[in-house]
Amino acid sequence: MDDDEALGEMVTLFLERDDSGLDCRVTHEASPAAALDRIRSPETAFDCVVSDYSMPEMNGIEFLERVRETHPELPLLLFSGEETTDLAAEIIRAGLTDYLKKGFGTGQYTLLVRRVEHAVDSDGEFDSDVETELDGVGVVGRNERFERVDPAYASFYDYEPEEIEGKHWSELHPDAEVDHIRTHVLPVVEEGGKWTGRSEGLRADGSRFTESKLVTSLDDGRLLIAVSELDETPRATGD
Repeated sequence: MDDDEALGEMVTLFLERDDSGLDCRVTHEASPAAALDRIRSPETAFDCVVSDYSMPEMNGIEFLERVRETHPELPLLLFSGEETTDLAAEIIRAGLTDYLKKGFGTGQYTLLVRRVEHAVDSDGEFDSDVETELDGVGVVGRNERFERVDPAYASFYDYEPEEIEGKHWSELHPDAEVDHIRTHVLPVVEEGGKWTGRSEGLRADGSRFTESKLVTSLDDGRLLIAVSELDETPRATGD
């Protein structure tokens, strides 16, 4: 779904190539309304939806949320020129399967093929027992330190956003949880997957709490993390 016909044709070309490994047929629509009609038609069935963000009628996240209304399990990818950090909260809260930033050259389309393949074929990444809405969003750079967190993310750990920015992600977890993340979470994410489940957070005062967490890799190697607090473990208090 992209209102740029030339870009839509390029995406179609790469996804349908014999050597893409997908063995698929692509349907391109320039209008979000027309795309929704086609997806909802009983005469068509799709394995994955790829959408731009900036479009007439509605933006890409609004479009994909409309798709979710009738096809809650359909993999949804946003392929957009918007900066990831600007859309991070919307991407997480909309429950998108993946996000890929548009770039220059053919490499972006090769990467898109792999992201589509992973979205269609992957399973077992999601913890079906975790239904909690993810409220706080942060971005961790390739140096494993936080580049940005929103106020909700920081509040779960009893920090201000500027106090977390620059910290190593391990500083927000007890040692045992750091080992678990390195062993079980990061390997999934580094292979292009998405991990969701429960983990243990460490507040500024040393108290711990159970968190619902989502971790996914952005196309430039950074990590997008979303959390919510699952319990109300009392904060430590001083005498």
